[in-house]
Amino acid sequence: SIDQRGCACSCLLQNLLSTMSFPGRQAQRAWHLIDASNQTVGRLAATIAPILKGKHKPTYRPNGDCGDYVVVINADKVDFTGKKWTDKLYRHHTGYPGGLKTRRALDLLQRQPESILRKATLGMLSRNNLRHKYIEPRLRIYAGSEHPYASMIGTDMSNTMEPVPRKKEANYHFGLGKGYAGATLPKDRKSDS
Repeated sequence: SIDQRGCACSCLLQNLLSTMSFPGRQAQRAWHLIDASNQTVGRLAATIAPILKGKHKPTYRPNGDCGDYVVVINADKVDFTGKKWTDKLYRHHTGYPGGLKTRRALDLLQRQPESILRKATLGMLSRNNLRHKYIEPRLRIYAGSEHPYASMIGTDMSNTMEPVPRKKEANYHFGLGKGYAGATLPKDRKSDS
């Protein structure tokens, strides 16, 4: 009966190892360099979050740790749309009674420029153990253009990300085509017809 139990355990272990989809030791982590100068915060965070989770890889698993490292430089040169520099508020609580602290985005940019992009990116990640243990430490944000990971990224800069495109301007008015006679265009735009 001891041989049967030993055989059953080894068969179970063999079956477990053969059905394992992707062992963690085979994970290949790349380093991505992103220049945040003149990039919109939300669009840039929406580009960074899937890379941290590993959604761009064919070996992605929602319950697995398969994301890459992301190094963001020039975080002090990010941009907001509209009047968000003065209207957007960042709040945190100190833990003491009456300890709710509020800062405008412009004030936070002057004090901690990295935290604006960090809060936007982490807000796009699901709140679970993968985020806290694995994903957050792989996001490296720097206010200037200098960073200590040049040897990891390399000098050829082949892993650098392209800038996130801004909203495309179209020559349409409320979905009507260019040749529509009833459409009035603003004075600074010319008609292509």
